[in-house]
Amino acid sequence: MFILKKPPRSHALGEPLRHENHPRPTTRRDFIAAGFLSGPAMVMAPAWLGALLKANRANAGAPPLDADISPLLAATECNVPASGVGLPFICFDLAGGANLVGSEVIVGQQGGQSNFLTTAGYGKLGVPGNMVPSSSANIDPSLGLLWHADGAIKRGIMSMITPSTAAGTNGAVICAMSQNDTQTNPHNPTYGIAMAGRKGQLLQLIGTESSVSGGNSMAPMELIVPALQPSTISQPADATSLVPIPPGGKQDPLSVEVLETQTRISGGTGLYNGGSGGTAAFTGALGMPASLYANAQQDATLKNQVRCAYVKAVNTANQFGDPSALDPTKDSNITSIASKFQANAFMDNEFAKTATVMKLVLNGLAGAGTIVMGGYDYHDGTRATGETRNFKAGQMIGAVLQYASLLGVPVMIYVFSDGSLNSNSMVDSSAAGRGKLGWQGDNSSVASTFFLVYSPKGRAALRGAASTQQIGYFTADGSVVSTSSPAANSVDSLVQTVLLNYMGLSGTDANFASVFQSWTNQPQGLGSASQLAALTVFQPIV
Repeated sequence: MFILKKPPRSHALGEPLRHENHPRPTTRRDFIAAGFLSGPAMVMAPAWLGALLKANRANAGAPPLDADISPLLAATECNVPASGVGLPFICFDLAGGANLVGSEVIVGQQGGQSNFLTTAGYGKLGVPGNMVPSSSANIDPSLGLLWHADGAIKRGIMSMITPSTAAGTNGAVICAMSQNDTQTNPHNPTYGIAMAGRKGQLLQLIGTESSVSGGNSMAPMELIVPALQPSTISQPADATSLVPIPPGGKQDPLSVEVLETQTRISGGTGLYNGGSGGTAAFTGALGMPASLYANAQQDATLKNQVRCAYVKAVNTANQFGDPSALDPTKDSNITSIASKFQANAFMDNEFAKTATVMKLVLNGLAGAGTIVMGGYDYHDGTRATGETRNFKAGQMIGAVLQYASLLGVPVMIYVFSDGSLNSNSMVDSSAAGRGKLGWQGDNSSVASTFFLVYSPKGRAALRGAASTQQIGYFTADGSVVSTSSPAANSVDSLVQTVLLNYMGLSGTDANFASVFQSWTNQPQGLGSASQLAALTVFQPIV
């Protein structure tokens, strides 16, 4: 008697994934990884600042602020930027353990991408023998970083961008293991991006989850700044509500004046102990006698934080008279990209949140961003499910690249997932499976991440002849060598490597050790100056 096992079935976009060897999902992150939830877009800012912003009445024309208020915008007082500062940064958090290398970005042995693995090694990464990248026909260098010619993420990116955008794009891959299906990977680098100098005009960080990191994976504990708390944006309308107009649609000429008065009440007009700026600058109604504090500076710091919230609120109301300036559906550059995606693109949650996040970040209104895409735990025995979902991720990455190109601004995009997966020996010959090997199960030893860089000045140049676009390397049979780089077996060090390369692109990598001194001096640090140089891939682009 023959017992026939039911063949694996591919899953459509948005369809939940149920695995026999996985426990029933219980947390929000579990549901997102399995595709039961799709992760709304949101913006991170102090909750009390969000409340103030939502109470504003926008005032068009941006008239000069009163003489006693405008100086408070300066760096010595509240450091309110007139526009975005630093290189824009967006990361994609693919929840569940996506395949990012071998079948996508090409990885090789020691020496770089072109020192190829064995056929069996690439087979472990989902590449059948007739598609191994040792044949030049299976390699595509269109994005600077070598990619498998049929990589689903690459195909998604290329479907959204123009040849000129591709010509301005480059990237690097980081061979780095991380744990499967867990929230405990401290993958998210956005707090560090803010510490490295990236600032937004309205908000600092953007994320898609109401978590401390703003994403599915955690942020390294050493980088977390409690003042950056999440405020949710799940659709374009939520972005416009940051600076709503008054009821009836008429501008309120008294709005800024009222907020200026609140600013005066919040902290008085004198200087603390005759100081000249910084956290010791404010005194007044919110002050308490220094004798009541163990440290008098605590009083000054509290007053500074509260008063600066009012200063930022009045500046926001003064600068953004038309909330439609924050609306991605009214941005002709974004609508032109939407037409490449699908009809009624903004009805698709992934595109709507990506468009909103990239609108805020690339226009300098927000500092750094995280976009979570769920359902990437796709080892259902088929290849079609993973190909379809990776292609969708590629489309969203491509939308960000193309928008940066249309705006003429640079951007760094970082893509990571919690763990990865290995293939089986079964070829999925369906149209969506594309003749590739099906995905069998979780495998943290094949995990890697990558970043892409777009510059309107042209493709980012490598640091030197010895530079490689692959940090770390794989064994010939398809596993990360845990000693191949500091990032290979430490997610903390992986984040440090990303931050180092962000600062390298910004031309500030010489300050890396001082900016992250208390963290990088720990055992998981990246090493000496020469070791840092070896991990920094590109010349500055800003």
